[in-house]
Amino acid sequence: MVDEATKKTLSNIPLLKTKAGPRDKDLWVQRLKEEYQSLIQYVQNNKSADNDWFRLESNKEGTRWFGKCWYIHNLLKYEFDVEFDLGPWLAVEIPDMIDKGAITYKEKTEGR
Repeated sequence: MVDEATKKTLSNIPLLKTKAGPRDKDLWVQRLKEEYQSLIQYVQNNKSADNDWFRLESNKEGTRWFGKCWYIHNLLKYEFDVEFDLGPWLAVEIPDMIDKGAITYKEKTEGR
């Protein structure tokens, strides 16, 4: 039950093929490369469509992601910090995590 706009967006980015989590060592490195390739393509597509709305980066292991997202409404820019962790127990399946409510808002921690 995905709308046509979402289908079009997804068809323009590389699919992730490697099923791996942080504990899978070499497979995780391959998965992380796929994640970055998809993310880079998604950002490039958004910039081309004048729809740039976030920046993300990760730690070296790819288990902690952080950045900013923003929304412009009535010529006012609303900017938010984004931060989430992918624990070693997690097989990275973002759509599944969203459906199950596993991704939730997290207060910004001190020292970050």
